[in-house]
Amino acid sequence: MKIARTAAAFALAALALTACAPPTSNNAASSSDEKSGTIRVWLFSEVNQDPKSAVIKAAVSDFEASHSGVKVDVQYIPVDSRAERFKAAFNDPSSAPDVAEFGNTDLASYVASGGLSDMTADIKAWDESKDLDSKILATTDVGGKNYGVPWYVGVRALYYRTDLLQKLGLGAPKTLADVETVARAVRAANPDMLGISVGGAAQFSAMPYLWANGGNIATKKGDTFVSGLDSAESRDGISAYARLLKNDICPPQTCAEFGGNASVQQFIAGKSAMTIGGDFNYKAVAASAVKDKFAVVPVPGNTAGSIAPAFAGGNNLGVFNSSKHHTIAAEFVELLAGKKYQQKMFDAMGNLPTFSDVQKSVAASNPQLDPFIKTLSAGTNFVPVTETWSTIDAQGIFTGMYQKIVTGKADVNTATADAAAAMNKVFGSK
Repeated sequence: MKIARTAAAFALAALALTACAPPTSNNAASSSDEKSGTIRVWLFSEVNQDPKSAVIKAAVSDFEASHSGVKVDVQYIPVDSRAERFKAAFNDPSSAPDVAEFGNTDLASYVASGGLSDMTADIKAWDESKDLDSKILATTDVGGKNYGVPWYVGVRALYYRTDLLQKLGLGAPKTLADVETVARAVRAANPDMLGISVGGAAQFSAMPYLWANGGNIATKKGDTFVSGLDSAESRDGISAYARLLKNDICPPQTCAEFGGNASVQQFIAGKSAMTIGGDFNYKAVAASAVKDKFAVVPVPGNTAGSIAPAFAGGNNLGVFNSSKHHTIAAEFVELLAGKKYQQKMFDAMGNLPTFSDVQKSVAASNPQLDPFIKTLSAGTNFVPVTETWSTIDAQGIFTGMYQKIVTGKADVNTATADAAAAMNKVFGSK
């Protein structure tokens, strides 16, 4: 999910999964498909709202001009209260929008509630859909059906201080082992600085280590999922990440509770030699005191030249199941999530497009995006697509595992076994 924004960044500041229980629903699919009237649209409000509003206003004008008798009513809703708003709308179709923006990690629970409409046929009939990044489109898939269109995506890469590394005669890390070595060397030479700012609660920074070592969060088994955190490969990746949260790199008393935002803020403040941050953090870093002293490369894998799989966060646009205007609602989604307006949203907000050709286009004129585009091209991963993930996230099972390890409350084998058991209990409750 990618939904929070800071004014300083003028771009998204976090992909943090926001804990919310799966909504319940008395919602039923509408039997009507009216081709005129007003379609209601819910989009997330932003700290820096004006650029987004300007793009949406232009899209609405375009749509209304090409759809006689149709009006588009856009309402901006707070991200923090989205769970309550969506739950109420799912249970009361009269209060529901036709179109909504939502985080991709919320999708499975919304589908389980019956609140979102199947858009598979709409996407297949849409000419532009052939250029959607297949891995990103897959994040809208539940049970072989697509319940939205990816509007934008965010991935993380490795930010590092060029001046500090050059002073020690070090280059950019080429492997995950190099990240650890470089981080330790920088802190040894600069004891008041973190070698790399990461955190026990920074789950999207930890995931590339898990996946690069061949581990997984969970795998599908029949109608449910089974945790993979206690496999040998997962434990290797978890151990590698946990080694970063040591006194000689990022002391656990400082870093154990860091989430993604806090980790990046340490880098922005000049207190860290490296961090794992998103494309959505770039503008904030470039406007900070380290603006002329940093570079970005993909988070490397275990072998030189490889790239660790990154979490593909982002937001989608979809149609509510209760909409009485499915066809025109889907057409508005296709306009707003289409190539023209993804380009406009990138220009206005820095949102990374989900079309492969638009990604290449924006990268050609914005070289700072190169490491993020390379990360996308190398392949991304996602959290288990199940409504139970929101419960797992709310209980802090994944991040709690890391925090137990780095604070010495449990060793890797115990913490991963406990986390896997807790995760399987939630999966089994479906």
